Amino acid sequence: MAKRLRADLVLEYPFTRTTGPVIGAFLTGLREGIVLGIRRPDGTVLCPPTEYDPVTSDPLTELVEVGPGGELVSWTWVDPPRSQSPWDQPHGLGMIRLDGADTPMVHGLLVDSPDELSVGMRVIARWRSEREGHIADLEGFAPEGAGQ
Repeated sequence: MAKRLRADLVLEYPFTRTTGPVIGAFLTGLREGIVLGIRRPDGTVLCPPTEYDPVTSDPLTELVEVGPGGELVSWTWVDPPRSQSPWDQPHGLGMIRLDGADTPMVHGLLVDSPDELSVGMRVIARWRSEREGHIADLEGFAPEGAGQ
C-alpha cells in the first residue's frame, strides 16, 4: 500500500507595515484629539487624508487640521447592530463633513434614536478619555450643544 505524503503549511506574514507619513500623522492626531485632512493642489481638503490625489494621482503632503465640528450630510440607522459593528446597540452612522474639509468622513453618531438626526444638522467630535492613535479614539459625533 502506498504511503500518503503530508506537508504542513503555515501561512505567515513575517513583516510589519508602517502607516506612512500621512496615515501615521492622521492617527497621531487622533491620539492627540485632533482630526487632520490633507490639501489637494486645487485647494480642497480631503478628510480622512490620503497619500495621493484621487483625481491626478499626485502625492499629497500638506496636512491641515479640520473640525472638530461639522455638518451631517447623510446618515443611516443600524438596527439591529451587525455582528462586525463596534457598537452592540442600535446606532447611527453618518457622513460628516468637518469644518475646513471638502469631503465627508464616515463615523458613528452618538444619539439614542433616529428621530434625533437630520441632514444638515451640526455635530461635534467626542473623544475617548484614553487614546492610542486609532480611529476608535474618536468615540463618535454628537449633536452640537448636546450634553456639553
